[in-house]
Amino acid sequence: MNQFTSPDSKSAIEDVQAQNLICILDVDLQGVKNIKQTDLNPIYISIQPPSMEILEQRLRDRQTETEESLQKRLEAARIDMELSKERDIFDIVIINDELDKSYEKLKSALMEEIQKVQDAKK
Repeated sequence: MNQFTSPDSKSAIEDVQAQNLICILDVDLQGVKNIKQTDLNPIYISIQPPSMEILEQRLRDRQTETEESLQKRLEAARIDMELSKERDIFDIVIINDELDKSYEKLKSALMEEIQKVQDAKK
């Protein structure tokens, strides 16, 4: 979901939450800013590469992009990484330098949030 602007998007999230499920959205920075304008109360997690050079190498190694699409993707990532440094954008930033460690950090952050929600319901 690249844009979070329609009431349908918000109601879809609320439907998931009403079922006591976790709704995970993969949005760009504009989507984050749009969600912050709602009364939803999510946690904002950014998973980022260690550097632009490493991101480029990872994308090239996959061999799934044309040079043009690769350059567009890198430019978008560069802008997002710069903007993500703004204060109060993300609650958690995970640097994906080692997949297993990054996964554990994400899992731990999610488990902590789940526990907070469960404690609040008691």
